[in-house]
Order: sequence, then C-alpha cells, then structure tokens
Amino acid sequence: MMKCDKMKIVIVGAGFGGLSAGALLAKDGHDVILLEKNEQPGGRASVYTEKDFYFDMGPSWYLMPDVYEKFFAEFDKKPEDFFQLEKLDPSYRIYFGNEKIVDIASDLEKNFELFDTFEENGGEKLKEYLKESKELYDFSLNEMLYKDYRSILDFLNGKLLLKGYKLHIWENLEHYVGKKFESDEARKILEYAIGFLGGSPANTPSFYQLMSHVDLTMGVYYPQGGMRKVVQSIKELGETFGVEFHFNEPVEMLEIHDKKVKRVITNKAAYDADLVLMNADYAHSELELLNENYQTYDEKYWDSRVMAPSAMVAYLGVDYVVDKLDHHNLFLDKDWDQGFDVIFDPEKAAWPERPSYYVNVPSRTDLSAAPEGSDTLFILVPLAPGLEDTPELRDKFYNKIMDDLEMKLGENIRDHIVVKKVFALTDFKDRYNAYKGTALGLSHTMRQTALWRPAHLSKKVKNLYYSGQYTHPGIGVPMTLISSQIVAEEIKERHG
Repeated sequence: MMKCDKMKIVIVGAGFGGLSAGALLAKDGHDVILLEKNEQPGGRASVYTEKDFYFDMGPSWYLMPDVYEKFFAEFDKKPEDFFQLEKLDPSYRIYFGNEKIVDIASDLEKNFELFDTFEENGGEKLKEYLKESKELYDFSLNEMLYKDYRSILDFLNGKLLLKGYKLHIWENLEHYVGKKFESDEARKILEYAIGFLGGSPANTPSFYQLMSHVDLTMGVYYPQGGMRKVVQSIKELGETFGVEFHFNEPVEMLEIHDKKVKRVITNKAAYDADLVLMNADYAHSELELLNENYQTYDEKYWDSRVMAPSAMVAYLGVDYVVDKLDHHNLFLDKDWDQGFDVIFDPEKAAWPERPSYYVNVPSRTDLSAAPEGSDTLFILVPLAPGLEDTPELRDKFYNKIMDDLEMKLGENIRDHIVVKKVFALTDFKDRYNAYKGTALGLSHTMRQTALWRPAHLSKKVKNLYYSGQYTHPGIGVPMTLISSQIVAEEIKERHG
C-alpha cells in the first residue's frame, strides 16, 4: 500500500463522514484538524438530552453490520470493541392505516409465513425476491460501493455490463415490486426501506431492492448507548491517532491561491492547509464558502437536483411506558402515493394531510435512554424540502400527528409528556446548513446514483475533497463510512 507524504489536513464537519475520514487520514500519518460548527460531534447524529432522557437526533437504524465491521477492521478493531450490539426482534412493527398491525421478525421463516397471509404463495415469492436482493447486495458491495466513479467508463466496466441485465437500471422499484407481489401489505414492506435512501419507490431504481436483503435477511440491530455510542467510538479512534478537534467553530471561507486551498478561515482563527476535506453540507460548502469561479456545482445545479426529504421530528420524553409501541414503528397511510407526491412533486409540495410517519422508542431496548418507568419517543414525519416553516405550521402539524398516533394506540400520550422538542426545516438549515432544509441530502434517483452524484474531488480546486451523504455511494451511515474510505484511498493515490 502506497504511503502518503505527511500533510496538514483540515476537515470541515464532524458528522460521520468527517469523523471517519479524519481517523483514516490520521492513521495514514497526517496531521488532521477537524473543525465543527456545532457544540458536539456527530453532525446529523447529534444528541439531545433533558431530564435524563437521551435522544439520538438523527440516524436511529443500525443496518449493514458488515460495513461497520469493514470500517473498524481498517484499525484492526471490531465494533464490539466499542459497543454492544443487540439484534432486534421484532425488527420493526408496521401499522397499516387503521386496518392491520404486523411485526417483522428477525426469523425469516416467520416472515415467509407472514407473507403467506398477505397473498397466495407470498412466502415463496418473498424467498425468490430475497434471493435476488442478496445477489444484488453482494454484487454492489464487491463491485460498486467501494469504488469511485470519475467517468462513464468507470461505471460501465465489464462486470457491471455483464450484470446489467439483472440490475433493471431503467425500471423503478415501485414497478418492479408491483410485478412480483399483488398485496398492498407485501408491496409496502418491500418498498418502505427506500426511505433510508431519501427516495420514493417511483423515483428510485429497482436495483435498490437490495435494501430488502439488508433489513429482512441481515436484520436490524441496536448499539447499546444509541447511535451516539458509534459517534463516540469513531471520535475515539481519531483521537488515538492524534486528530485535533475544534467545536463551536463554524468555517466562514476557504482561501484559495493558484487553484489550491491555502487557509481555512473560521469565526475564531485561520488554519493553513495542504489539503482540505469538506464534510459540511456539500451545497453550502460550494455556494457559501467558495467564490463562484471555484464552484464545481453552482446554484443552478443544486436547484435542479431531486433533494431527499426534510422532516419534522418530535423528541418526546413521557412519564410512562407506551407498551403498544416497539423499538421501531412504521405508520403507513393507506394512500401513501399521495404522501410521496407532496414530498417529491414540486407542484404539489405541502405539509401533508395524511402522512406516513415513523416512531422510534430506543428505551424499549436501551435502559440508559430514559428514566425507569418512562419512554423516549422519536417521531419523524418526512416533509418536502424547501417548505415554509413557521411555529404555527409546526404546531398544527404536530397535533395532527399526535391525534393520529393517540387514536391508533388508544392512549393519551400528550398528558404524559415531560420533555418536548420539535425540530423541522429551519432547524436543519440553521444547525446543519442543510440545502433547502433537507434531512438527508440528495435522493437516489437514477441520475443521482454513482457517477452522477457530486464528486469526491473538486474539479476547480486541486486539493479540495468531499465526503459524506451527497457523494457516492450516498445516504445513510454505512454509505458515509464507505465514502470516507473511498476518499482516503483517493488521497493516498494522488498524494503518495
């Protein structure tokens, strides 16, 4: 393996992308300074705590454990060296409108039996579907995800072309699943996971059916101590190799000479740099921190992209245990197509009338998440990015969701709330500099996958790199870890 000359590297943003890249680059012998706008590491995986209730503010699903294992193996470590993983059973609970409640088990045989209740031969259909999903997952992991794409030739390599007939590149997931399954329940279970990628079944390529292998076959896990424990473990790795952290220090400008970043200017200081890696919001980094002539992607580019949803998130601490909720709970509206329309169709964008939503109860698994006899509730409702966000709109929408949740559970939750924090579009903009208030970044449409995502290396500035959910391979903590491994390897190749 080629060894880089020692460089002074400044990383902007301590989300998963910045933390993981910082640890990798420091391990390679570089002097790494990590600058973070906010008061703590994690980026969108921040932590909110009040009255002994602990809330992971962002990611709450631990999926693709093999990707975490591969990342920690870079340091001759294992995830269990830092945190204890619990496999959830059930993996999650689904409420189909007012009609049906089902649990998705960690035991696949039980899920085959469940699908038999949805439609004739449902279990056999699911077996065949998951066989295809596994094949796609293995191929993607081995041939696609860990590779960067700089030209169409990289994307259309021999193996990919050979496999192309099974990738169904030009078919969307909704159409593909619809050919395989007849029941509304089966289709929704196999399509909902696309929300992890910030898309809808109608705008996401069908090869992302691999997500069904991820959650149904591989299973859903929870790290004791929450996702914040994963954040802390990667920060500790970085500190072991000498990463220097600066919090509450937003970057105001990248100073460029001769097409190279020479200094990073913050509200407190200026840092000389041989190389800069941006893990801050990609659009913000380009539009706000660079002069126009150094922007690879201008305002017109970003305005033309399909952004992943924003969200309204309610963090609630309640003084009793809500027994009818499991760790992960999905409330899917019967007419969920209408819900996707108001998120992804700019002409229909609005605060939805009948939204689907997600309720996470980490205290079901983690005793440290809430005081004894209490529950932490994380209620997330996807919203269109760029919507108007006012206290009045939030309050009305929050009560709409709580009315629906209380009706479906047959319980009064609001009278038991002792901690309440609501976070929505303007908060995503203010806290994370998120473009249009997106909670996730760029959606995974065909034209925003692999080669067609924003590049890891600036085309205008020679020593400016990017990591995180906007780049390949995309959205989600596992994808962000892979992005950092890709960019660290690129830096080795270019600067060795």
